[in-house]
Amino acid sequence: MLGPRAENQYTLRRQRAQSVQLTPQEMVEVRAAQRTFEGAYVRTALSQFSFALVVLKIFTAEFYSIGALFAAYGFGVLFASIFRRQQGNKQFFSDVDEDGQNRKKFRTSGNVVVALSSLSIAAYASLLGMILKLKA
Repeated sequence: MLGPRAENQYTLRRQRAQSVQLTPQEMVEVRAAQRTFEGAYVRTALSQFSFALVVLKIFTAEFYSIGALFAAYGFGVLFASIFRRQQGNKQFFSDVDEDGQNRKKFRTSGNVVVALSSLSIAAYASLLGMILKLKA
């Protein structure tokens, strides 16, 4: 049998995580972290574009597919950044609980992590296939 749900097990400021009310200072802190992660996604996309350009300019034509893969991966990370920003705008929402009180809630961005992980696994599997094809 599985253990208790995470929101009932973990606490934040001695409250259950599912019923926490964030103060304005805490919301500023969470939003700053959100901007940092969005910047990281954009920097990763730019580095993938740069590496793709290096591969396309320096190596021979047999490596063009690898350069194109890195460019496509860069676009995928850029779209994940846009998706995270769109989802990030929905992370903070208000909900009315059983008591009729309006509470501010926070939802994690696990869906973006799953999408980016899937994209990364697919890209690296394709890269491995391309490298093995080069040796043959």
